[in-house]
Amino acid sequence: MEFTQESIDALVVNEVEIMKRIADELNIRVSQVSAVISLVNEGCTIPFISRYRKEKHDNLNEVQVTDCDHLFKSYKNLEERRLEIVRGIFGQGKLTESLYNAAMNAKTLTELEDLWAPFKKKKKTRGMVAAEKGLEPLADFIIAENDDAAVEAEAEKYIKTDNEDAALNVETAKDAIDGAKDIIAERTSQDTDNRAAVHDLYMSAGTIQTKGIVPEGQDATVAENTSTYKMYWDYSEPLNQVKPHRILAINRAERENALSVTIDVPVDDAVAMLQKRVKISNKYHSEAIEDGLVRLLSPAVVREIRSDETDEADDHGIGIFSENLKNLLMTQPIKGSRVLGIDPGIRTGTKCAALDETGKYLGYFKIFQVQQADEAYNLLNEAIDKYDIQVVAVGNGTGSPEVQALVSKVISENYADSDVKYTVVDESGASVYSASPVATEEFPELDLTIRGAISMGRRLQDPLAELVKIDPKAIGVGLYQHDVNQKKLAEQLDEVVGRVVNQVGVNLNTASYMLLKYVSGINMSTAKKIVAYRDQNGKITSREELKKVPGLGPKAFEQCAGFLKIAESSDPLDNTWVHPENYEVAREVLSYVREGKQVPADLKKTLCEKYNVGETTLNDIIEELGKPNRDPRDGYPAPIMQKGVVKFEDLTVGMKVTGKIKNVVDFGAFVDIGLHETALIHVSELSDSFVSDPMDVIKVGDVKEFTIIALDKDRMRISLSLKSDAHTRLGQTNEGKKPAGDGTGKKRVVVVKKGSGASSGDKKPAFANDRSRNGGNRAGRENFGSDDGMSYNPFAALLKK
Repeated sequence: MEFTQESIDALVVNEVEIMKRIADELNIRVSQVSAVISLVNEGCTIPFISRYRKEKHDNLNEVQVTDCDHLFKSYKNLEERRLEIVRGIFGQGKLTESLYNAAMNAKTLTELEDLWAPFKKKKKTRGMVAAEKGLEPLADFIIAENDDAAVEAEAEKYIKTDNEDAALNVETAKDAIDGAKDIIAERTSQDTDNRAAVHDLYMSAGTIQTKGIVPEGQDATVAENTSTYKMYWDYSEPLNQVKPHRILAINRAERENALSVTIDVPVDDAVAMLQKRVKISNKYHSEAIEDGLVRLLSPAVVREIRSDETDEADDHGIGIFSENLKNLLMTQPIKGSRVLGIDPGIRTGTKCAALDETGKYLGYFKIFQVQQADEAYNLLNEAIDKYDIQVVAVGNGTGSPEVQALVSKVISENYADSDVKYTVVDESGASVYSASPVATEEFPELDLTIRGAISMGRRLQDPLAELVKIDPKAIGVGLYQHDVNQKKLAEQLDEVVGRVVNQVGVNLNTASYMLLKYVSGINMSTAKKIVAYRDQNGKITSREELKKVPGLGPKAFEQCAGFLKIAESSDPLDNTWVHPENYEVAREVLSYVREGKQVPADLKKTLCEKYNVGETTLNDIIEELGKPNRDPRDGYPAPIMQKGVVKFEDLTVGMKVTGKIKNVVDFGAFVDIGLHETALIHVSELSDSFVSDPMDVIKVGDVKEFTIIALDKDRMRISLSLKSDAHTRLGQTNEGKKPAGDGTGKKRVVVVKKGSGASSGDKKPAFANDRSRNGGNRAGRENFGSDDGMSYNPFAALLKK
């Protein structure tokens, strides 16, 4: 194949093929993918496309719309990089047919970058040097059906002396054969089919092994017993079985120089496999293939495996964080209640802030529940009465048990016949908010400790509106959140918050700019302009008035209007999900809905034709008018309200307790049962049936009745169960078991040691992972042995033996 500048310039990204690939992966039609991509290119947001353009993409859900967008960008990035590399190699005058085929058939960015790597370096590869010496014909001769003697005789013809460049000399027949073998070795390593076969072999038969590193001057036994990574001190597990959270733990330990990590793979088997793939007629061909595998291909594949394992672990950890965050943000709000927010403390006192039904700050006071218990009792009693408090929100930090006991006593002795109750609120992120510029702007005159108490109360009244003011990474519902790709984590969490905000909708006249910035079509700058307009002109009384906000143009209005609710508007449609572009058709059916009548089918057909709307959109409008301004969070569990208080000392094995899922992780979940101590339920105790993924049966915010199966009073640990036979196994837990090792005794060759793999902090090109490949050879992520989460994680203190 001859390559010309014209043929290289003619190479373009085939977007239709990308859309076909996405359609196959998502099991949808190409036309649906195309519709989504077209709408995104027009400047439409994912929430807007999902809710208001259903006819265009034929009722894809928001997850499918998001996947179409993400995959198209990823695959297009891959194709653009592919063409950049082909053009780069061509520009150096080194593009061969085998290199071109390898680049065009590469499945991942990792493969492409490995192909490009030799051409980025100033130093030439051995194969490049051999090609410059004119030894490619000899390489072809070796690959052809010629025996050793014929090859040796042919090599004599390539002996030469270059008077202009001594580097191009070929002094002996052996030098000629060695150079030809280098060319064959590089061709072997660049062949995409070879790479895929070796990758599959290593994934099916390779293991990851770790050994603890003993710090200088420390006893080996002491080092092992005191190590955070004790379970990995002498550990081995098949590559296709190792769980994502273990990969993250191992990567962190390797970066901290606490473990040495080795990938053991069957190199000899790989060599034999590649040699069987071709017909070999001489020893030189066989040796070249072995060299290409051992020196070039095997290290590249192992690097790719470690990179892929890390990428997959990143995606898994980010996915857990995202799902937990979504469920936390969807926590049911306590609407229309006056709240007393309490931020517990001991030495500096406990801060208390009263809020009205809308979250407006009413007043503040401080109590010392231990040092001045009687005065604290009186102050709490007076505040509940003075501000007509209905719910007391107590933070779960230091001093919380004493405050809960005091609040419980005040309620039981003075408000036993009323509806006054209290609940425990997770403090995670409150201190971050208190010291943030957002809090300073909201309450410039108040001390940051008072802001923390206000946050306690507001996150009970409307968790979504309050938690969006805090960096999602500070909320505390992640798994190994500091070990995953931080850029990818931030992007996905931001996307999750935006998805929830647009699913719930926003009250335009009460929302902060921190909440408004997540609304479809609105950025931080526009959000601040909306708040400034509101402050200057008073409440916005219609969606139409939004057009007067400086900087909010027609496209932004189209994207955001339907997600912004205006209860104060004279037009009831302004407080619904109905988009202004459909107000006319909505008014045509409003009378039917108000009277509880069905809209006749013939009228629906007429309206669809008259207003050029689809049947799906019209049905959505009718459904919304029937249940206007419904809050999707109403279907989620509400906070657990209490009147009495339970202390750790009150707990007994076998007791039934009501708790709320605080965080879901690979090995189970952490449960808030109203104490300072967080309880743990192991994955094996979640159901009578086998559970491979805790998120299949529970989510953050779920409220369930648990059985206490074990108590460790020395370390204040509580183990729970949801199994029906829990009462027959009291005192038994599944914690502390070490994952099984390989134990096969099969001889392996260690090819990559510590430092070879990419850490989560490394810069990796986008889309370094290929779904089809990973999905094809990876075993299911079922439980391998038993895992109690003893690897490094944010909750190690709760689990460490």
